[in-house]
Amino acid sequence: MSLIVFPAIDLKGGQVVRLAEGDMDRATVYGDDPAAQALIFAAAGAQHIHVVDLDGSFAGHAVNAEAVERIVEAFPGHVQLGGGIRNRESVERWFDLGVSRIVIGTAALKDPAFVKAAARDFPGGIVVAVDARDGFVATDGWAEKSDMPVIDLARRFEDAGVASLLFTDVGRDGLLKGVNIDATVDLARATDMPVIASGGVAGIADIRVLSLHADDGIEGVITGRAIYDGRLDLKTALAVAQAAA
Repeated sequence: MSLIVFPAIDLKGGQVVRLAEGDMDRATVYGDDPAAQALIFAAAGAQHIHVVDLDGSFAGHAVNAEAVERIVEAFPGHVQLGGGIRNRESVERWFDLGVSRIVIGTAALKDPAFVKAAARDFPGGIVVAVDARDGFVATDGWAEKSDMPVIDLARRFEDAGVASLLFTDVGRDGLLKGVNIDATVDLARATDMPVIASGGVAGIADIRVLSLHADDGIEGVITGRAIYDGRLDLKTALAVAQAAA
């Protein structure tokens, strides 16, 4: 299996944005037509995209639902969606609308029984977000830091049937500092679940290095600002990931 490259579409007030370190006050707007952005990614060859309802992450429920629906309708591939999905009704609604995988973060810490039930009832459809700040789990749109070590949260779901873990180093997200390769690979080796890397992709070097760790359990990588700022060409990233398979 080749590394899956997930170009990211983060939504705030219906616009395509990127945050720095998850801070809503440090948002850069990249466009006001999320569906059109999804089509640009598709034209470059992307078969997967990662969509986040940032407002929903803080509100605890869908805020940019209309924009997400337009993306799902427009994008011909697989949509992975996160942000404020914390109950079964939301999970069922998004799967019914055509979302391929759902990312659950805060609820994984606060309501693990819900996550395990969703993973059981929607095989291959649930991704657990493991958001790390200084080695501990960050919650509620990364505004809060818990006292649970990252590895403890991951192991809580080892036999639950989740599709993957999405590991984000919050301190690097949106800063173009490079992915925290060591921490990502350590997590993949410490669990039996595939891991998606996120936070800090700076350029093609990150894609190359992560591609070399497929055997360690690295399934994919999410990249946003590097693409939008022109530091990473999506076509090249997809080609590099494919060539390493």
